[in-house]
Amino acid sequence: MKALVYGGPGIKAWTEVPNPRLENSTDVIVQVDTTTICGTDLHILKGDVPAVTVGRILGHEGVGTITEIGSAVTSLAVGDRVIISCIKSCGHCVNCSTGLYSHCLGDEGASGIGWVFGHLIDGTQAEFVRVPYAENSLHKIPAGVTDDQAVMLSDILPTGFEMGVQYGRVKPGDVVAVIGAGPVGLAAIATAGLYGAATIIAIDLDENRLEAARGFGATDVVISGSADWKEQVFALTDGAGVDVAIEAVGVPQTFSMATEIVRPGGNVANVGVHGKSVELHLEDLWIQNINISMGLVNANTTPMLLKLVAKNKLAAEKLATHHFSFDQFIEAYDTFSRAAETKALKVVISR
Repeated sequence: MKALVYGGPGIKAWTEVPNPRLENSTDVIVQVDTTTICGTDLHILKGDVPAVTVGRILGHEGVGTITEIGSAVTSLAVGDRVIISCIKSCGHCVNCSTGLYSHCLGDEGASGIGWVFGHLIDGTQAEFVRVPYAENSLHKIPAGVTDDQAVMLSDILPTGFEMGVQYGRVKPGDVVAVIGAGPVGLAAIATAGLYGAATIIAIDLDENRLEAARGFGATDVVISGSADWKEQVFALTDGAGVDVAIEAVGVPQTFSMATEIVRPGGNVANVGVHGKSVELHLEDLWIQNINISMGLVNANTTPMLLKLVAKNKLAAEKLATHHFSFDQFIEAYDTFSRAAETKALKVVISR
């Protein structure tokens, strides 16, 4: 088969590799029909994720059709159309039993990390992929849900909702600021209303993304390059600061921005993937009674979000702005990496 293979920092190739095989009784093989590129893939290509070794097939998002099942798999069948969750879950370890799938201790990851695709094992940017613990790591797709909708449930919708909205403790009436109107930031914006946020402020350098943010539910937008960006945010909060600041970029500057605009007693939810150290000014923050959260998505809300997508309560398909075929993978990466120029949100790659 062909797959997108990591060759070291800055190096990738769409090339021939061996087909995946069942390795455990709980595995299935999925023919990947549709996949996409995540900002985390760009971090990997920069060398920010050293656990990814040369030769690894990239990608952790996908929609496909089951072609082979392990002997212990009973709730799935060949021909089922499924969402491949970015997080695998054995379903029985001490972490999975409490819903902390992101730190699954199953046999596939002795490191205790549930994110294995394109990280610790071969990923979804390929014609076929092996899925471990398939019964807990795949979701059957209801009739009427398109690939454009379903692939957004692999990662970005649950990530924005869980790590931004839930970990940020959004509650009815809150003022929420989302720093970074990329795909995950837009997912946080789109789902903040589920918990009753009254005001949702999108903050970004890119005016095109801010315009897109309005379409996903942002009530206000602020250009972060403006000299008075902070004053604009405070003006929308009666001078008190935001209840929840969601950082959805992954660079030191945006994390600092989040801590500067949160009100005393508020919450900073870090969603971005950071490849560099961030200075935490505890000498200023300790007295503010704020909570700072961070982490890796558990994807335990995917079934609920899938129901909302299926009933057209969440317009997941609007995140798909560019479409490519598998033989255009390199072009797709180029388009996604130049999002400010190409106006790309999510690039969708299909057979």
